[in-house]
Amino acid sequence: MSTRQIGIGMTSERTRKRMVERLREAGIQDEVVLAAMGWVPRHLFVDEALASRAYDDVALPIGFGQTISNPFTVARMTALLRGGGTLGRVLEIGTGCGYQAAVLSRVAREVYTVERIAQLITRARLLLRDLRITNVRIRHGDGYQGFADAGPYDGIILTAAATHVPKALLEQLGRGGRLVLPLGVQEQRLCVVERTPQGFAQTALDAANFVPLRAGTE
Repeated sequence: MSTRQIGIGMTSERTRKRMVERLREAGIQDEVVLAAMGWVPRHLFVDEALASRAYDDVALPIGFGQTISNPFTVARMTALLRGGGTLGRVLEIGTGCGYQAAVLSRVAREVYTVERIAQLITRARLLLRDLRITNVRIRHGDGYQGFADAGPYDGIILTAAATHVPKALLEQLGRGGRLVLPLGVQEQRLCVVERTPQGFAQTALDAANFVPLRAGTE
């Protein structure tokens, strides 16, 4: 356990419980997702100077022009990905600080995650290791290309806004699987794409506000 986890962990458990209650009141009904949100110490995934705001329902900067999504958005997208069912293998596009991957590690058997910024990966790996999370595999790569080696996936989640649904990700989605992503440029909507025997069915839901999904690596 890291020094920072020891220093803040005892008070954060109570704070996480309050966050979970707020999420439940805001309409998150999936108890598996709520339990995952309550387990992951979000304050570890933000800059120490912002730790006091870690459990507020706000997005926070994590460097390199990226953000950690607010707790409601993380819970909402994870619940949409589950759709009330069980998840075996899932893919996340946009590891960032590793928080969404940590939440996914509690609701899926295996988590594969792709991040284009190498320096973010180093920190995410250390955080996941400190939390003894062993079912997450991170790859440095272009999110538009996905992680084909490990597919197909029961679910795919994008933590950055795409201008279109990437073809490579549709190909990596297993039958009956769900792809959850923010879609759009000026106006973003959270969308769910389901793979059915007849093809792909897309549903637009809540308004969203994510950093753009970028191609390539750095």
